[in-house]
Amino acid sequence: MKIGTPKEIFEGEARVAMTPESALQLQKLGHDCVVETGAGAAAGFDDASYKAAGVEVVKTAAALWKAADVVAKVRAPNDAELKRLRADQTLISFFNPAGNSEGMEAAAKKGATVIAMEMIPRISRAQKMDALSSMANIAGYRAVIEAGNNFPRFFTGQITAAGKVPPAKVLVVGAGVAGLAAIGTSTSLGAITYAFDVRPEVAEQVESMGAEFVYLDFEEEQQDGAATGGYASVSSPEFREAQLAKFRELAPEVDIVITTALIPNREAPELWTEDMVKAMKPGSVIVDLAAEKGGNCKLTVADEKIVTDNGVTIIGYTDFPSRMATQASTLYATNIRHLMTDLTPEKDGVINHDMEDDVIRGATVTHAKEITFPPPPPKIAAIAAAPKKEAPKELTAEEKAAQEVAAFKQQTKNQVTLLAVGGALLLAVGLVAPASFMQHFIVFVLAVFVGFQVIWGVAHSLHTPLMAVTNAISSIIILGALMQIGSSSFLVILLAALSVFMCGINIFGGFLVTRRMLAMFQKS
Repeated sequence: MKIGTPKEIFEGEARVAMTPESALQLQKLGHDCVVETGAGAAAGFDDASYKAAGVEVVKTAAALWKAADVVAKVRAPNDAELKRLRADQTLISFFNPAGNSEGMEAAAKKGATVIAMEMIPRISRAQKMDALSSMANIAGYRAVIEAGNNFPRFFTGQITAAGKVPPAKVLVVGAGVAGLAAIGTSTSLGAITYAFDVRPEVAEQVESMGAEFVYLDFEEEQQDGAATGGYASVSSPEFREAQLAKFRELAPEVDIVITTALIPNREAPELWTEDMVKAMKPGSVIVDLAAEKGGNCKLTVADEKIVTDNGVTIIGYTDFPSRMATQASTLYATNIRHLMTDLTPEKDGVINHDMEDDVIRGATVTHAKEITFPPPPPKIAAIAAAPKKEAPKELTAEEKAAQEVAAFKQQTKNQVTLLAVGGALLLAVGLVAPASFMQHFIVFVLAVFVGFQVIWGVAHSLHTPLMAVTNAISSIIILGALMQIGSSSFLVILLAALSVFMCGINIFGGFLVTRRMLAMFQKS
């Protein structure tokens, strides 16, 4: 089948859905590739590079739509492109199905299949096709770069002969894919980075990247992000007020604010209010990654950069991935290629649109002249939501004392039983064994008992250095075994040889472990 990529006609869009590299991989699946002339020019891919990869280059969009069985593009099709759709043709692009009912109806009426890239379910197997995450990753990185371009100081702190430069303080609101990318970029540039998210489970991820998680003095049962595909859920009005109060406290201190908070199929929540902007220092920067959905900042203007009366720069660009068109196109084309791999399981150039497949079904919004949006939830989640744990019951002082007494009695009972059984066995052996054997046997039993009690009481963290001490015991055992290895009894020789072998392993292993343990505390 022919996979075609037209030139994007959305104003300012520089990405392309097929690169020469991804075209080579698509051809290995048995498909032919075709692009419209100039489709990749804005992303740095000229027609010659496509031809070198075996891609057919056609002159017009009309010719491409007519020739291609599968059309892969970036932006949602406009009315003119929807008119070019035909029956049994497959369209793969961002489609905004929740806000594009007319487009879905037009595609379904024509009998075309539409796969919306933003509807790829967030399950483990589909991560390689998750275009939303790959584009959000670029947006988060680019947001920090744009902030730095408009921030009048260094990100990192410096002490120079000309004076001391304090580090920039960056607040990232929302620690999803874009937020984590922004955190990683900000910390790598040397800024003091803070991050906030309504999902408490992301705090560990934030702190592992060198940022400080902003906690609220407010407890609310939040829905596990894993249960909603990694997205945040709507908070209560009380939680929102506590959140805004915390932001008002931070506003005078931070230099750069990057907001990424979005809830699927909703307008962006307003998190950075006008009074917070007024409280910020002159020269501060706000980058609103939610500008396309109304913005998290009250004063954000979509696709524009404004400067407030108090000198705060607010950036509301909606094309951050397109500003890094080469990188974005490479990642997006790879997402498309992985999706085509799932659609072509036999690698024979024939698409098998399996509606029983979680990924294909989840992303398909029209198929067989029917609108299939919204999809059912996937059968398998990427990360199972943590089951709710019941809070442990608080025990009274009397109940705690009763538990301690019961535990002491049980421990005493176990020890007495063990000693009684051991004594009975020792007595039974003494009835039949010679006196010379019993002298050595009693010493052996006592040594085992004392050794067990000593080692059992040692903390687990000290077991490794304790191995070095056991080398001395193993050396004594080896000496005894060497004295017995010349015995006339084959059984004694065999047991002595096994003793030498096993104690040798213990000695050499103990010294090796001790050497590595000591090396941990050396500077070089």
